[in-house]
Parts: sequence; structure tokens; C-alpha cells
Amino acid sequence: MANNLDVLVQSIISACCPVIKKNTGFVRMKDLKFLIACHECDLLHLRRPLPPDGTARCIRCGAVLYKRKRNSLNRVLALTVTGLVLFIIANAYPFLTFRLEAQVQETNLITGVIELYRQGMWIVAGVVLLTTIVMPLLELSGMLFVLVPLKMRRQPWKLALLFRSVRSFRPWGMMEVFMIGILVAAVKLVKMAQIIPGMALYAFMILIFILAASAAALDPHIIWKTLD
Repeated sequence: MANNLDVLVQSIISACCPVIKKNTGFVRMKDLKFLIACHECDLLHLRRPLPPDGTARCIRCGAVLYKRKRNSLNRVLALTVTGLVLFIIANAYPFLTFRLEAQVQETNLITGVIELYRQGMWIVAGVVLLTTIVMPLLELSGMLFVLVPLKMRRQPWKLALLFRSVRSFRPWGMMEVFMIGILVAAVKLVKMAQIIPGMALYAFMILIFILAASAAALDPHIIWKTLD
């Protein structure tokens, strides 16, 4: 049964990727974990070790298959901890202060959500809450739960499910869109009242770049390799 399955798999691989057949002659079932498919043309390749900062490209279309990012685990962990600190600051301190003559009003992220809800725009309030507070927090805390055990040379609990969930949270974080909306609103109100940026606004802006840097520095193959 196992031999028949090996022959079947070999036939499929040979049909999909003649390069592997030419270079290796035969691919066994236990070698399948070393195969990687091009995300653009689906050509199968054998994963090979790369030098630091090396890049593997598809031999058919030239698309990037994977990269070896130098010191990826430590950099992403440092950026994640920094992001959590900035997230706390962005939610604990005033975001904007509006001053009109003798009246002064301070706002932060959660008060903006509450005000939208009070005005009957509960759908907008839910979207803002989800995309600017809940999803970034889940992404940062989830990455921390993944990276800290790996740093201690331990496998996190439910690593596959946890890491897959964390990566699915990222597209739902739309902090950049929220930031653009805040800037547009501030430009329109600047002639009516004095607008004073708070510490939370600067922390929020830096957090956007921290999340982008963390995504760029992450090498997901290091995470998945721990499951082998």
C-alpha cells in the first residue's frame, strides 16, 4: 500500500515538476516536506538552505519563493513588545484635544467608539472598534504567545492554530485607514477650533510603522519549521 502511494505521488510530482525528477530521480513520501510550490505558477521546488539574507526564486517565472531573514525571531519579538507598549499608550492617553475659546475636550480611541455608538452609528462604531483596537491587540498578543516560547526553545501550545489565526488577524487591522480619516477630520476642523495632538496620536502613528516592520521582518518558515 505504501509503495503504491509512493508511486502515485511520484507520478504527480514528475508531471508537475520535471525539474525535480531530473535533479533527484525519485521523491519519497518523507521528502514531501521539503517541497515548496511557487505562489505564482505552482511549480514545485525542493527547499534548500540559503545563506544569510539569501532569496530563493522560481526557475520558471522568477517569483520569490522564500527568503532567509537575518535574526528574524529576535527582531520580531522586540518589535512586538514595542508595539504592545505603544498600543497601551495609544489607548491610555488623550488622542486629540479640542480647544474652542474656554472649552476644552479631550478624546481617546475608546471614547470615539462610544460617541459613535451613542449617535446611532453602531455599525461604524463596531468597525472602528474591531479594526483599530481589537484586531491589533489580538495580533500583538498572539505573536507574543508564539515568539516567547520559541525564544525559550519551547514549542507554543497549539502552535499551528495560533500562528495561523494571528496571520489571519493582520488584514483586519486597518489602523492606516483610521489614521487618514483622523488627519482629514483634523484639517477640516482646524479653522473652527484649536486641535492639540496628544501622546496617544504619536504612539498610534509609530505603532503603524512598528506593525509594518514586524510583518516585513517575520520569516514564517522559522515558525513552521519547529513543527517538523
